[in-house]
Amino acid sequence: MNHLNLNCTKGQLKNGLEYILYQDKSIPLVSVNIWYKVGSAYETKGKTGLAHLFEHMMFQGSENVAKEMHFRFIQEAGGTLNGSTSTDRTNYYEKLPSNYLELALWLESDRMGYFLPSLTQEKLDNQKDVVKNERLERYDNQPYGLAWELINTNLYPEDHPYSWSTIGFLKDIENYTLDDVKNFFKKYYSPNNACLVIAGDFENNNAIELIENHFGSIKPFEANHKPDSEKIILSKNKFIEHKDNVQLERIYLAWPSDLIFGKDDSSLEVAADILTGSKNSRLYKKLVFDLQIAQDVTAFQYSGKFGGQFMIISTARPGTNLDELKMIILEEVNALALKEVSDKELEKSRNGIKAQFISAMQNLDTIADYLNHYNYHLNEPNSFEFDLARYNEVNKNSLQTAVKSYLTKPFVELHIIPKEAEND
Repeated sequence: MNHLNLNCTKGQLKNGLEYILYQDKSIPLVSVNIWYKVGSAYETKGKTGLAHLFEHMMFQGSENVAKEMHFRFIQEAGGTLNGSTSTDRTNYYEKLPSNYLELALWLESDRMGYFLPSLTQEKLDNQKDVVKNERLERYDNQPYGLAWELINTNLYPEDHPYSWSTIGFLKDIENYTLDDVKNFFKKYYSPNNACLVIAGDFENNNAIELIENHFGSIKPFEANHKPDSEKIILSKNKFIEHKDNVQLERIYLAWPSDLIFGKDDSSLEVAADILTGSKNSRLYKKLVFDLQIAQDVTAFQYSGKFGGQFMIISTARPGTNLDELKMIILEEVNALALKEVSDKELEKSRNGIKAQFISAMQNLDTIADYLNHYNYHLNEPNSFEFDLARYNEVNKNSLQTAVKSYLTKPFVELHIIPKEAEND
């Protein structure tokens, strides 16, 4: 089954910048994807949300690229671009016609090497407002928007790098100073803390020359700061109730689980799929179809470099009690721990995961991102076969063991319920 592995080249500049090249000449496009090894987990208490702020700041111009011009240059070349921040990394990417490869590399290198000289208080204040509004829109004023934050502040100890959301706490966002931003940049946005992927229609020799020309002269600095994180164990169940502007009640259950690529990570993903992955999955069928007491139910294994959590979320139908949902959910989870799943369920789940995998491989942007993802976590960009093999190796025993090890232990339970209607 070697057809999934890609023919790619990995190299490194003298200043430590890693690069990965993957040629695909089927369409005249290139995807440029750069990962900085810094996400919200690398922040400290009181200064949360800086990595996400940077995702915004890096589009505010650098020494040779005026504010807003990064977007204009790429869009006028017929390309698309964006950035994203997770707990573990920050990512910037462009996809454009292949004859504009050098443009994307010039823009990325300018902000890596020459961002600080153009940083001003005015730009910072402007982006602080943007991020504050984003936080209000997507978290504070969004129905159920605070759920993830409420779970994480209760699931992880308060100094754990996953105990705050990527966007950061409002008070921290308001208090960022120019020095905070400069120091954060000087700690993480160095060539030796980044990896550049080019995927698509280009010549390797030409690409290496362009990377050398644009990135080679950027000075590296000390960038190996790693967050501390210990394994999380809850000694007892925690219960939180949150009143929100919602119509329907919703229950969230979260268990501490395995790290990304850990030995139980893939078994827990398959368990989530067996519980809620399709219309015929155990919980979906029971709660949504047979009993008709839930609008929806979803389970997933969310794992990162410094921690993992297994989540089950279900929205109640009007008139349903959340305790009833909880009882049935826990019955089904315990059934997975006590009794082997059928061959048919296991096979269906594995095939579904494999199909998702192969459809993701049809997209150049996704491939570029996967190469960075594997390189970051496994130090081997070409890990497509390895990754898929993890799911093929999940068997009845490994699945049962994983469920028993993590999902029969204490958990965090969150109820989000409607605010009482105000009396007129």
